[in-house]
Parts: sequence; structure tokens; C-alpha cells
Amino acid sequence: MKCYIETLGCARNQVDSEVLAGHLSLAGFPGVDNPESAEIIIINTCGFIQDAIDNSIDTILELAAYRREGSCRYLIVGGCLPERFQEDILESLPEVDFFAGTAAYFSILSFLEKGEAFIREKGSLFCPDPVTAPLQTSEMERHRTQVHTAYLKVAEGCSRHCTYCIIPMLRGVQRSRSLEDIVAEARNLTESGVRELVLVAQETTDWGKDLARDQTICDLVRAVCDTVGDGVWVRLLYGHPESLSDDLLDLMAEKKNFCSYLDLPVQHASDTVLRRMGRHYTRSDLYSLFSRIREKVKDVVLRTTLITGFPGESEEDFLELLEFVRTMRFDHLGVFTYSDMEDLPSHHLKKHVPPEIAAARRDAVMEVQAGISWEKNRQRLGERYPVLIEKLSEGELAEGRTPFQAPEVDGITYVDGSGFQVGDVVLLEITDAFDYDLAGNVVDGWEV
Repeated sequence: MKCYIETLGCARNQVDSEVLAGHLSLAGFPGVDNPESAEIIIINTCGFIQDAIDNSIDTILELAAYRREGSCRYLIVGGCLPERFQEDILESLPEVDFFAGTAAYFSILSFLEKGEAFIREKGSLFCPDPVTAPLQTSEMERHRTQVHTAYLKVAEGCSRHCTYCIIPMLRGVQRSRSLEDIVAEARNLTESGVRELVLVAQETTDWGKDLARDQTICDLVRAVCDTVGDGVWVRLLYGHPESLSDDLLDLMAEKKNFCSYLDLPVQHASDTVLRRMGRHYTRSDLYSLFSRIREKVKDVVLRTTLITGFPGESEEDFLELLEFVRTMRFDHLGVFTYSDMEDLPSHHLKKHVPPEIAAARRDAVMEVQAGISWEKNRQRLGERYPVLIEKLSEGELAEGRTPFQAPEVDGITYVDGSGFQVGDVVLLEITDAFDYDLAGNVVDGWEV
């Protein structure tokens, strides 16, 4: 039977889907690129915020049409949605044959092989304790959805307790993979043609804190950079302000292939709001942190994520946040409105902000950021950067990314020229700048 997997949510989910696809393929369930030709449809869901939940449910209902009328024999839902809602989801989505929680990905194969016998034994919802999930290893088959960029998941779960976040309940406490196994996977990926490795976890800079050996994220990044060589970009996403060390910054300044790019979601800049969020730093700490980063890594590109409308956020708190954005001048920035759910500690806080005010504040931040991004992009005119080609369009135009543009979340760079392929790295001179994107011409030949 052929299998189609639809992945929703974050990069960590994408890795889970790729490992699951490899696992199923080895067992005789090959993957296909469209649901129309699949006998098995699996939706790997996100349940982090309300928008993600709504999107997951809409996708399930849309793909359920193939279960009713098409060739699909099994409709399976995995990931964070069944993990979060468990028994409630059985009544809400009777179209689904089997639900697998975040620790139950490999049970999907058992269900497919045993069918009704598995349901009689385990039930149609299987959500074991998240900490029982086997960690990914370098020996696991993995069918990647992108050829030249790969996410490398270095840890599972989270041991922090932010009041707005459900991840520790859905994924358990942090469990880091060993340095040796991560390096082995990095080697495997680069030998298969990957030109960019993106290290991810829930809090990537916390890697190693749960291991018995005295190793830090700096040790891991150094080992990965040394293993893959200068021809492969190494990027780090989802850092935490409290666990960013000077050693890691020094390594970023030292290593040619360690992208001078830091993604540090700070969530807010008001001390009052940060305390209510369970974030253990202050606005002053953040100013000092980013000043230190820019001092140590001269060409660093900074990305952060913010939340507007958190319970208790006053107009004064919001103005502090807005001033922080104006002062820090981040290269990339994302803003979410607070998403309230009854199973969150933040749900029980007082003074909830009306959704329309939260949205207006989000829009105000993004308006400021758009101007900052445009100004920063304009400063790149005439400069030359390597660009990883990701998409070829009709005519002499391609799309790619520079080392200061992370996949999926930042802007793209339009490449004027021809004669190259997806996965090539070309040297580009920037000729045009937009709010979030860049454009340029290939110079000095086309292969870097």
C-alpha cells in the first residue's frame, strides 16, 4: 500500500515525518507525493496554538474525503493534536481510523500490519507517555522532503515551564541525543548532497544539559562544523536567551561555515509580562545580551519572536515592547497574538487582553519591523553574498537564500541568471531590495 504524509507545524514535525516515511518505506509502504494515489493518508498535526489546531482539523476533514470516496483505506492522525486532546478527539473526528500521539509514531506501522487486532489491543487512540518515545538515531532511514537543506533535530522535549506553552506536556522533558550520533547523522546528510544543516530542538541552546557528560551546544556545533567542512552551512534555530554562551558566540565568529545568524525568541520586553510568562530575564538583560552578541559577532543577523496580547499586557507594557523593537532593529522578526487555551497556566491569569487589541498590537509591531527590514535590506545593495538555489522558475529567474535567511521563516533572494541547478551555491551581487526579500545578479561565474 502506498502512503501519503501531510506535515503541519514546525521543523521538528518535519523531521518526525521524514523518519516515519523512511520507517514505513522499509516495511513495504512506499511514499507518494499526492493523496489521490495513496491507500494510506497520515496527517502529522500541530496543536501548539489555536490557529494551528484549526488548520490541523481543517486538513483532516479535507483529506477525509479520500477515505470516503477515493482509494484511501486508512486515515491516520499523529502528533500534537491527538496528544493534546486525547479522548475528546475520538468523538470529534470519527472519520479517522487511528490516532497516534507524539510517542507513538512507530505504532503506526503496527496498526497497518495488524489492523483490527491492533485496535482491539491498544484502541484507536494510542498516546503513551511522551518520555517513552525512542529518540531518533542516525541509523534510522529518513526520506527527506528537501534535497539540499536538512533539519537536524538534536533533542526532544523541553524542561522549561513558560506559562503560555504546552510543549512539555506534549513532548515531555528535554532528552538530548548524543553528540556522536548527531555528528554521524550530519555526516550522512552531507554525503547525500545536503548543503545546509539546520540544528533544531525546542530550546536548541539547552542541548546537553540533561546528559551525564559535560558537553554544551558549543561542543556540538564545533563537532558538526568540523565534520561537514566549509562547503556546508550550519545554522542554529530556536535558541534561548538564558543559555546563549560567550563560547558559542566566539565559535560563530571563528567558524566560516557556522552561519552568523541567531534565532532567539524573547517573547516580550516588559519585565511585568516576562515574569507572567515565566521567562527568567528582564528587559535590561535583553539589551545587554544583544549588545554582547553584536560586539562579539560583527556581522551577526538576529531574529526573534514576540507575543502580543498576553494576559495582563497593559498599554504601557506594549509601548515598552514597541520601543524595544525600534531600538534593537532585528533583521528578522515574527509576532504572534496570544493564544488562550484552558490547559495552559496562563489561562488562569487575570486581565486577559481582547483579541482585537492583541491583533492591533501585533500589526503595529510588524509595521515598525517592515520599515526596519527594508532599511537593512537597502544597506545590502551592491554587496555580494553566497546564495543557495532552492527553486528554478521559468525564464532566467531562480529563488534562493543567503546565509542570513533561514528556510521558511525569513525572506528569499531572487537570482537573475541561468545555467545552474537547485542545490548550487552561487555568488550574487544584490541589485534590488524589498521589505523582506532581495534580488541580484550572479557574478564571477556561478558556482561558489
